[in-house]
Amino acid sequence: MLFNSLNFALFLPLIFILYWFVFNRTVRIQNFLLLVSSYYFYACWDYRFLFLLIFSTLLDYFTALRMKETEKPHLRRFWFWLSVCINLGFLAIFKYYNFFSSSFAQALSLVGIKANFVTLSVILPVGISFYTFHGLSYVIDVYKKRIQPVSNFVDYSVFVSFFPLLVAGPIERATHLLPQIRAKRSFDYSTAMDGMRQILWGGFKKVVIADNCAEYANTIFAHSANFSGSTNLLGAIIFATQIYCDFSGYSDIALGTARLLGIELLRNFAFPYFSRDMAEFWRRWHISLSSWFRDYVYIPLGGSKVPKWKSVRNIFIIFLVSGFWHGANWTFLFWGALNALYFLPLLLLNRNRNNLEIVAKGNLLPSIKELYQMITTFALTVLAWIFFRADNLADAFHYLSQIFSSSLFSLPQGNAFIAKFHPYVIFSLIAILIIVEWFGREHKYALANMGLVKNKTIRYLSYYLLAMTIFFVGGKGQHFIYFQF
Repeated sequence: MLFNSLNFALFLPLIFILYWFVFNRTVRIQNFLLLVSSYYFYACWDYRFLFLLIFSTLLDYFTALRMKETEKPHLRRFWFWLSVCINLGFLAIFKYYNFFSSSFAQALSLVGIKANFVTLSVILPVGISFYTFHGLSYVIDVYKKRIQPVSNFVDYSVFVSFFPLLVAGPIERATHLLPQIRAKRSFDYSTAMDGMRQILWGGFKKVVIADNCAEYANTIFAHSANFSGSTNLLGAIIFATQIYCDFSGYSDIALGTARLLGIELLRNFAFPYFSRDMAEFWRRWHISLSSWFRDYVYIPLGGSKVPKWKSVRNIFIIFLVSGFWHGANWTFLFWGALNALYFLPLLLLNRNRNNLEIVAKGNLLPSIKELYQMITTFALTVLAWIFFRADNLADAFHYLSQIFSSSLFSLPQGNAFIAKFHPYVIFSLIAILIIVEWFGREHKYALANMGLVKNKTIRYLSYYLLAMTIFFVGGKGQHFIYFQF
């Protein structure tokens, strides 16, 4: 079930009514409703993989309890590694087996050995990377005795499978989400309205911006050899816009939906394209994943409190692992390595924590220096996204060669923009997006300050215009990009 579908538009109000007005006697009943609705939500995609979600949940639930019941270090390690290995094993089989087998066969062919490995013809279970990381963080925290395991299976199952975050995050922590799941929740009108605003803004970004940008980006990337350098550059910028609006739009809808149910999820985006350097960008992009790798990989490796060469090693490890987390393709590894190279000068010069506050805080416009920094950071990000978007490394480098050709200084070609709307319409909508996000950048999401507008006519007219834009200007229904990860 997609957030941008009619089914979800019917599903969410029904769950909202049942949750607050029918099953509201106890938190246990509410949690049971959340669990059933989450499993139904997941089964709508492919019920055959529901068993994998339930098995993973049972595995982490019982191994955590076993770790609590024994104080013997070797038994605790056994239960811990049993959970970690089985979880990562499932992830390896479904997501990485074909990649490793084909890569190994290609490597053998270079030395004259012909090998044919069996490949698996299975589809990737949606959300497996996300719910696996939910469970892993829980098991690690129990093993490290940071938290106590929960005894109520329904409560833990809701933590893993809560439908707003189930298939594309944010990647939650047990320390943050489980206490909310176990606590009594009361309906709050202002919180619900705030949730609706965030859903509306997320829907605008996904349906209006991302889905329309997808038509242009798909055309240009599929036929880059036929287009000029300026057109290919514009295609890369459009894809950068698409992936941001697609993923942050999903996250806004997820956070807003959870808020309707009285639950606050981790923030996943903080206006990353207004960043002044790559370190700031990675503090603001896919925050839940970046912080997961920081807490469970980077810091255990020593973080930055080690000799400089080890800090460099640690940076490359987390960026390469992050790239590989996104998919079994050399393009993702190269994308991770490229971002590590971007980060490296900041680390070596101890400038990776220079920009902790939002840009131009308290000011209407950025300074010339800040504007230059934002443009430079965005340009580096756009170049990296080319590797993320390309089917393989050869295509990515060919795309770059098309950009950095003499035709870079020509006008973009019009035949690249055959879509539902004239490109001027889309560029105007993107301009609106930038303006709204700029003026809302000091809040949790761009439209949050709309609730502070005292004039109800202006406020509700704005909501109405956004809703009508989604309905009439929305692009062809596209799957969320991060469903494939």
